[in-house]
Amino acid sequence: MATITLTISALPAHVRTARLMAATVARRAGVAASAIDEIRLAVGEACSRAVAAHKVHCPAQPILLQLIDGSGTDTSSEPDDGTAEKLLRANGITTRRFEVVVTDRAPAKGSEEAANPPPLDGLFLDGDDTPPGGISGFSPGLGLAVITGLADEVKIEPDDEGTVVRMSWPVLPEPSPDPGAN
Repeated sequence: MATITLTISALPAHVRTARLMAATVARRAGVAASAIDEIRLAVGEACSRAVAAHKVHCPAQPILLQLIDGSGTDTSSEPDDGTAEKLLRANGITTRRFEVVVTDRAPAKGSEEAANPPPLDGLFLDGDDTPPGGISGFSPGLGLAVITGLADEVKIEPDDEGTVVRMSWPVLPEPSPDPGAN
């Protein structure tokens, strides 16, 4: 298992770097080509949300991005400390996971609202004011709703010290060696 850790400043320009890094590591890890754009978009949403929160609450604090490629040996017997290789067992088959973790240090206000994104009806708000943590004209929970729709698995952990957004996608199984080929 390889983990790449990227620390970015709370600047919108660095979101592009995070998206490119996530797409590159996902491709190298063996994620299906059809999921690469979803990864790029989900990471962009998570990082944009973190940048916006940092600009309001803690602009000098960095945002942490972890890319865990799911390669390496099977660590399913090891305790899961949140950074261990992600494995999914289905029908007796172990599927490796590519995981992206975005951690911000902005206090999560309305933690229950952030953990449960609002339904997509009522998405647009009236007025020209930008809601706290939101994009002008859109609900603040829109980014989290988009992430939930793009990632295969999502876990959002808001608290008073920041928010951790964990997203993962399956890694294609490695082709088994042909027993007849020498």
